[in-house]
Amino acid sequence: MAAVIAPAARALLDRVRTLAGGGERVLLGITGAPAAGKSTLAEWLVEALDAEGVASAWVPMDGFHLADAALDRLGRRHRKGALDTFDGHGYLALLRRLRAETSNTVYAPAFERDLEQPIANSIPVAPDARVVITEGNYLLADPEPWPEVRRELTEVWFTEVDQTLRRERLVARHIRFGKAPDAAVVWADTVDEPNARLIAATRGRADLVVDFDALELEPGPVGPPNALQTQPE
Repeated sequence: MAAVIAPAARALLDRVRTLAGGGERVLLGITGAPAAGKSTLAEWLVEALDAEGVASAWVPMDGFHLADAALDRLGRRHRKGALDTFDGHGYLALLRRLRAETSNTVYAPAFERDLEQPIANSIPVAPDARVVITEGNYLLADPEPWPEVRRELTEVWFTEVDQTLRRERLVARHIRFGKAPDAAVVWADTVDEPNARLIAATRGRADLVVDFDALELEPGPVGPPNALQTQPE
C-alpha cells in the first residue's frame, strides 16, 4: 500500500516533477536555519521522485566543510559551521560540473558526522539523474561566491519550522553526535543561532518558503544514499 502524502508535500513533489519536465538537469537548492528540516525534505524528495520514475540524487553542501586541520590553521574551529568555514568555491565548481557533465558519473563529498570531517568522492551522481537536490545553510548568502552558487540553481526553497522545536532538535542532535548536554546548549546558542540569524536574513530571496510542519514528514538521522552517515540540517 502506497504511503499517504500530505497535500503540502505532494505540491512540492509536483513542482519538482514540472521542473524536471524541461530539457536540462534540475539543480534544486534547499536552505534554512540549522535543524529546520532541510535534509529530511531532501531525502524524502529523492525517495519520492525515484518511486515515481524520476532519477534523482542528493548532494549536501556539508561535504564542503573545511577539515579540522584547515580550521585550526585559520583559528576558526570554534566557529565550525559559520559561512567562512566552508569551501564555497569548491561547492560552486561541483554545481557547475553537475549542470554540465551529464554523460558521466560525478562524485561529490559527504560529511561524516561521527568523524566531524568531509569525505571526498562519497556520493555518486549518475548520468541519468534528472534532479539533483542540494541543501545547506548559505545558498542565498551575500558574499562571493554564494551569489554565483544561486545562479547555478534552478530554484532555492527556504524551509521553516517552529523556532522552539527547531532549537530543541538542534540541541538533541548535538547530544546524539557526542556533545555533553551543557556543551550542546552552549554550542547551539553561541555558534548555531548567530548562523541562523544570518540565514533568516536571506529568506526573501527564496523562490519558495516551505512550512516544514505542514509536510508531515518525520525528522530523523538521515543521510544521502550511498554516502557515509551524515547529520541532518
